[in-house]
Amino acid sequence: MRRIVPEPLTADAFAPFGDVIEATDEAEVMPINQGWTTRFNALADVAVGDGRAIISIFRSRPLTPPVLKVFERHPLGSQAFMPLDGRPFLVAVAPGGGDFDPAAVRVFRAAATQGVNYARGTWHHFLLALEAESDFLVVDRDGGAGENLDEAELAEADWIAVAP
Repeated sequence: MRRIVPEPLTADAFAPFGDVIEATDEAEVMPINQGWTTRFNALADVAVGDGRAIISIFRSRPLTPPVLKVFERHPLGSQAFMPLDGRPFLVAVAPGGGDFDPAAVRVFRAAATQGVNYARGTWHHFLLALEAESDFLVVDRDGGAGENLDEAELAEADWIAVAP
């Protein structure tokens, strides 16, 4: 079984897979509401094709042990996850655009203040909460024509253990 040590989640490292959602100085920052609110504008590009954007909350339990066996992708829309409980989480991804390649998997450790927006077609593992059951705000595509879920189940020899 292959073993991966998670990388820090940065906008540059994650760019081939989508957007990092984070309030940083690199964002377009603007004061609103008579100066009482700071808007970190357009942190992710939500792609929905002919569907509609929906907002959900996903509640995820830590995967124990953290062994990656199944990946998925959404060819018709992006999918964004933002943690709500102040806990870090793991992000496991591989390039889209073709068949799933287990050798191309990268794993990132997202800080409690970071979210991700998977680009349309990016292979990714389901939510990987750390520490405890955690809630995530999710923005993704609903409806419209076409199938929006492809899954790849890994052969046991390709399973990936995530290092602590």
